[in-house]
Amino acid sequence: MKVLFIGGTGNISTACTRLAAERGIEIFLFNRGRSESSLQGQAQLIRGDIRDLASAADILKHHHFDVVVDWVAYTPDHIETDISLFAGRVRQYVFISSAAAYQKPPHHYLVTESTPLENPFWQYGRDKIACEERLDRARRDDGFPVTIVRPSLTYGETWIPCAVGGHDYTVVDRMRRGKKIVVHGDGQSLWTVTHNSDFAKGLIGLLGNERAIGEKYHITSDEVLTWDRIYKTIGVAAGVEPELIHVPSEVIAAFDARTGASLLGDKQYSLVYDNSKIKRAVPGFEAIVSFAEGMRRSLAWFDADPRRRTVNDEANAMIDRMISGTGYSTSKFHSSAR
Repeated sequence: MKVLFIGGTGNISTACTRLAAERGIEIFLFNRGRSESSLQGQAQLIRGDIRDLASAADILKHHHFDVVVDWVAYTPDHIETDISLFAGRVRQYVFISSAAAYQKPPHHYLVTESTPLENPFWQYGRDKIACEERLDRARRDDGFPVTIVRPSLTYGETWIPCAVGGHDYTVVDRMRRGKKIVVHGDGQSLWTVTHNSDFAKGLIGLLGNERAIGEKYHITSDEVLTWDRIYKTIGVAAGVEPELIHVPSEVIAAFDARTGASLLGDKQYSLVYDNSKIKRAVPGFEAIVSFAEGMRRSLAWFDADPRRRTVNDEANAMIDRMISGTGYSTSKFHSSAR
């Protein structure tokens, strides 16, 4: 099977590229080649800019793929480009959407693929919904062979998945220096964090699967944690006991609109994903990497090379301003991890 990944070197897609290669899939990556990649020898690189339709069409005109997966389509105009490039030329097109597209606020904590799509709080989620709607029309009107996949918060060894402070080393640095950590809400809402190696097993199992055409799947872990537990687990991996400060999502949004949108439009709610559909489509699929194990791997990666332990000074300063400006460090919302 010959598969094209548009992108393919990101946080989630790197694990999928590796697993595809391990399973004998002939994998190609179409991107600008600007990201340092550890995938040499596992995938063939086609250099190009997917945002330049004419150039991309010229570069790809002599290539034929069974499956195309677009990791970097975020808006309907990106989808229009893909339809122009691949309609009538591939057996399956996979769009990487997002669980942020699901109804917010949710009417029920348990999320299935039939949960309505609606997100009035986060433009990112609305754009993914619009992309799905365009692909639904292409499937209905022209038989475009689309499969839609919706990841939730998914991480690999190069990420520390946090709701406030980014996914780099910043929050761990704060923990290790004894600085307070901001957690949204009361820290007790439920969330699912998925290791990219587990996500990859579900995604690769859908490639070339004719029964997946016209279908939609989310792929997540079955492990459900509170946000307090997520941060405490990061602390255990970092060898420290973090001091957690609880701040309402609306207050966080007032300090940082971008973080606030991802909270108000996604992470502030208790959400549990029913993975029955992906398990039926990919027999044997199971997420096996616990968050505790994933964080041990991530901290080992960061600690192996001091150059990896970058701190976002802007995010750090924003967190400090938030804590000092709200007074939550001494309020009833204060909580120390134990």
